[in-house]
Amino acid sequence: MEVGGGGGTLSEVHQSAKKLLLRCRDGLERLERLEHSTSTSAAAVGVDSELSFSAKRDINQIQSLCVEMDRLWRSLAAKPQRDLWKRKVEQIAEEAESLKESLDKYNSRSQKRSREAKERAELLGRMNGDSSHVLQIFDDDAQAMHSVRSSSKELENANALGEAILFSMHGQRERLKSAQRKALDVLNTVGISNRVLRLIERRNRVDQWIKYAGMLLTVVFLLAFVMWRR
Repeated sequence: MEVGGGGGTLSEVHQSAKKLLLRCRDGLERLERLEHSTSTSAAAVGVDSELSFSAKRDINQIQSLCVEMDRLWRSLAAKPQRDLWKRKVEQIAEEAESLKESLDKYNSRSQKRSREAKERAELLGRMNGDSSHVLQIFDDDAQAMHSVRSSSKELENANALGEAILFSMHGQRERLKSAQRKALDVLNTVGISNRVLRLIERRNRVDQWIKYAGMLLTVVFLLAFVMWRR
């Protein structure tokens, strides 16, 4: 014996809940297929929203029917009938809860995708709006790199000039050393020549004294001889 209520008998309510479960399950499967497709057109988004809203509405209706069936099976007189319908109602309620969890997960993923798409669109908008600024940044970077290369080249030229100056100074130092050695040689030679000249001059003076002394002795000898002959 089945108990009836304002919404129909227990069997009729149960059949209505089963039909809603099938329709809701089919809607969730279609949502998953849409989720894995690459279509992002406005039509696809509209179908997505419609299926999600329909599935949520069916789940709410199933849960309402479960409340109604729970009231009806408790009114059954036979305990075996109550136990049987209790299990059936619990099964419907569990399936409805499972479908609700699947729908909530899908909606969460859908909201995440929408948020990411919005962020990408905003980023692209900022990039397009700031394209001149980005180009200016690239231009500034290029100018900075050119300045760095120019400075590096100038440093290399300065280094090469410094090396050339050091090499020239080294050559001049060697030439100065050579000139100094030659000057010392000349000075040494001049010093020796002066000593020789002084020796020659001294010898000449001695010779002159000897000559004068000889002449004097000769005159004295001649005078002595003349006087002796007289």
